[in-house]
Amino acid sequence: MIILLSFSIGLIFGLGLIVSGMGDPVKVLSFLDIAGSWDPSLMFVMGGAIAVGFVAFRVGGRRNVSFLGKPMQIPLLKQIDLRLVGGSALFGVGWGLAGICPGPGFVLLGFGAMKGAVFVLALLVGMFIYEAVSRLIASPRP
Repeated sequence: MIILLSFSIGLIFGLGLIVSGMGDPVKVLSFLDIAGSWDPSLMFVMGGAIAVGFVAFRVGGRRNVSFLGKPMQIPLLKQIDLRLVGGSALFGVGWGLAGICPGPGFVLLGFGAMKGAVFVLALLVGMFIYEAVSRLIASPRP
């Protein structure tokens, strides 16, 4: 049951990305190009996502909300540190260069688009590098 529900939610999310145009890197890059041929239509998509997320975090933060018996995990850290700023900057640069972020990247991969395959491969390599560097930094030196 959990697998079917998770698949359904993922399918609805993916369809929403396609319908909204978030799966089209050209449209995303046009949205990010404020000084050029700016296409503000994705502001409505982002506004809707922010509104839904805001309500979910407010409700989840006040109650012991669970999904299929598992509690909602709210991030506890509220400070802005170098790791958050660095990760955000890296995400923004990647999004600006490719016009793809993780959700649409997996949608494009599902469609068999080469851009999606390259993006997801780069995403996995980046995650591997992050883990390796994190372990290296955290390990005690002799």
